[in-house]
Amino acid sequence: MPNRSSKLYQARYALSHPGRILPHTRRLARDTWLRLVSPDHVGYYRAVMRSDTARSADRAVGSQDREHWLALGKLQFDYLIGHGLRPADRMLEIGCGNLRAGWRFIDHLAPGHYHGVDISPDILLAARRTVVEFGLQAKLPNLGLVQGLDLACLPDAHFTVVHAHSVFSHSPRGVVEQCLANVGRILHPSGFFDFTFDRTEDVEHQVLREDFYYRAESLIELAARYGLRGELMADWEALPHKQSKIRVVHAA
Repeated sequence: MPNRSSKLYQARYALSHPGRILPHTRRLARDTWLRLVSPDHVGYYRAVMRSDTARSADRAVGSQDREHWLALGKLQFDYLIGHGLRPADRMLEIGCGNLRAGWRFIDHLAPGHYHGVDISPDILLAARRTVVEFGLQAKLPNLGLVQGLDLACLPDAHFTVVHAHSVFSHSPRGVVEQCLANVGRILHPSGFFDFTFDRTEDVEHQVLREDFYYRAESLIELAARYGLRGELMADWEALPHKQSKIRVVHAA
């Protein structure tokens, strides 16, 4: 992934995609205003999600239409099924959104075994509508609003699978580190934590404080500080998705 924050890249991109200049300018103006009125990144991104969800919950989680929403959710679900996800697993989905993949996890897992958290109350309301849409009320999914990723309200060594799709791609390093510093406590000794991220081999950077690009090595090193062993998932790299995936487990 090139350095999208560089002026040279942005100039070249604008010349080759003139139709995207006006939407980008509108987004820049909106995001600048939201940063001014929001005290921290969580407050800022919560406001971004409120704005995006008001137009379309599917688009707010990065899907252009319902067909893409369904396809990307199935991609995530099929991947974890291929890695042995069982109905008996206890799953935490960080940044569950409007349950793009979550509704499939809920349907697959035993009742009460799915726990989804998100920083956006607006997208969680959309998630509740998804539960109703797919008739999953009897599966007793837990959907919780969080302020950050300290995971303080969750039990020790409980979750056998923790999943975060397109969360770190929208998170500054401090938020990423907060998650990695605390996920080991709630992760079962034999469990794993999968997260996707926007990968760069160049300088780590951000665009509009919404999109963050990290080197795989730096995230694996960061996880190691907190007793977690990380691995870049090569089989995910072969799938039709722009982000990369790392799996971390207890180093011991």
